[in-house]
Amino acid sequence: MGKVARMLISTQFTTVQRWWRKTFSAPTTDETTTLYKAWRNRFLWQRLRLWLWLVLICLLSFTLRDIYGLFFPLKELERLPEVLRAKSLVINVAMLMSIIICFALHKTKLGRHRPDLLFLGSSWSISLASQLFATIRGFALPDTIGWSLLFLSQAVLMPVCWILHLLSQVGVLVYYFGVNTALGLKTPIPEHPEIYNVTFILYISWFCIICDIGVYLYDRLQHSEFYARQELESAYQKLKVAEAKYRSIFENAVEGIFQSSLDGRYITANPALARIYGYSLAEEVTANFTDIEQLYVDPNRRLEFVRLMEKYDSVSEFESQIYRRDGSIVWISEKAYAVHDEQGKLLYYEGLIEDITQRKQTEEELRVFFHAVSHDLRNPVLGSLMVLKNLLSRPEENISISRSILERMIQSSDRQLNLINSLMEAYVSEVQGVILQRQTVQLLAVVEAAIADLEPLLAQNQAKLINLVSADLPLVNADPTQLWRVFSNLIVNALKHNPPELILTINAIRKDDMIYCTVSDNGMGISQQQSDRLFDLYFRGASIGNSVGLGLGLYLCKQIINAHGGEIGVNNALDAGATFWFTLPISASEASAQTFRKI
Repeated sequence: MGKVARMLISTQFTTVQRWWRKTFSAPTTDETTTLYKAWRNRFLWQRLRLWLWLVLICLLSFTLRDIYGLFFPLKELERLPEVLRAKSLVINVAMLMSIIICFALHKTKLGRHRPDLLFLGSSWSISLASQLFATIRGFALPDTIGWSLLFLSQAVLMPVCWILHLLSQVGVLVYYFGVNTALGLKTPIPEHPEIYNVTFILYISWFCIICDIGVYLYDRLQHSEFYARQELESAYQKLKVAEAKYRSIFENAVEGIFQSSLDGRYITANPALARIYGYSLAEEVTANFTDIEQLYVDPNRRLEFVRLMEKYDSVSEFESQIYRRDGSIVWISEKAYAVHDEQGKLLYYEGLIEDITQRKQTEEELRVFFHAVSHDLRNPVLGSLMVLKNLLSRPEENISISRSILERMIQSSDRQLNLINSLMEAYVSEVQGVILQRQTVQLLAVVEAAIADLEPLLAQNQAKLINLVSADLPLVNADPTQLWRVFSNLIVNALKHNPPELILTINAIRKDDMIYCTVSDNGMGISQQQSDRLFDLYFRGASIGNSVGLGLGLYLCKQIINAHGGEIGVNNALDAGATFWFTLPISASEASAQTFRKI
């Protein structure tokens, strides 16, 4: 035999061997788990009831035949041995009684928990009843028709646990061949009195084998389907858990999550996106935005978004201004990518949207701040630089400087120093808060000191200041230096933002346990838009003109008053002046003394 032929035979043998192992191998330990056994027992118990009903009806039909044969002899029964014709009714009645007993056991706890025992008991009670009768009568009974009906009905109606079917069959055949051989019994059929009949043995053997193989294959199929359902259910449960997890992330995300169609509609949206757009429900976003282009302040932004998506399949940090539901405008940043199907066809866009309005405002404030720094610090430096360059351009070795030039350079340096100090103070107060050196303070003394220091500036602006602060006010627990800065900043702020000949009024009265202080003027007043932001960091009023400053004065005033435990604000009417007010707590000792004097 050639090498090729041996290889072909070996390959075919291996294929057959693999198929045989796959088809007829015993179930593994993993396959026969408790869960599957419970399902199989429940299935066997349910089908056993149906089988008992079928057997009962079948036996009743044969019993009726025998009863009919007693009164009207049937020709086909004449060929049976006399002993069988006379006792067949008794055998059928005995089997009926055994089936009734099995019905009773089926409803008990034993029958429900051990349907395998009930299966074998009911099967043997039917198949061995006639065998026992025949043994008692002294002959062997090859009940071919009865066994065929029994084994076939069991295989069709209860196709699980092939070992049970095999035990049921082996039990009958062992009794027939073993007991009858041991007792030397013959069959009552004159033509074939021997027990061992080749045709009979081949028939019953192949009949049992075919039934058992059918049961085994069906049981194996059910086994595979059962575990497939279990795995599918397990996968479904895991999918539900994963879906719930990602749904929670989707619902609770800080960023807006969306899916939008190619024609400009929102397919899905999460609650965060609804909040960004000014809606309370995500469904309102998908229902109301039928054209996303109308959302943008600049409609061309949507066209630019689509162009970038078509070119790169994704966009990042795509910043735009959009209209909210109430008509207000906010800044958003989009991060999205295109979703394609397996053929590469574009389906929709999905991504994240972040509200960056606060960041944009901060960036704008920083831009204004850097502009102010570059402008306010640059001018004094340029002035000093010009003076020094003019002096340096003189040919003489020893250059004499006039007093006025020195005074201007000193003033310029003072302005630079003040600006730098203001920046440092703003930074320290922002990071660490205002540090107070508290002591008992008489408010009138602080006001008078601030007015005295600002007399040159008041005279320069031809301003008139009226001090109504009384010396009888209760003492306050405060930092006198910081309070001096508050009064000074408020007075200087009024002078900067108003024309000359301004009239200023400073007053302070007691309200409960607080001192209510005011700095009023009869100037141009402040618009409502400006008054809302007066105390913000680096905010500078529109009427500040060419004054040198970074817009830190009122911000520092607010920080100082808040550190004292008070509040600060402004009351104004356009073209009718402004009144800045703040409150200060009365010192504890003074409050106690006032209470004592009242008693």
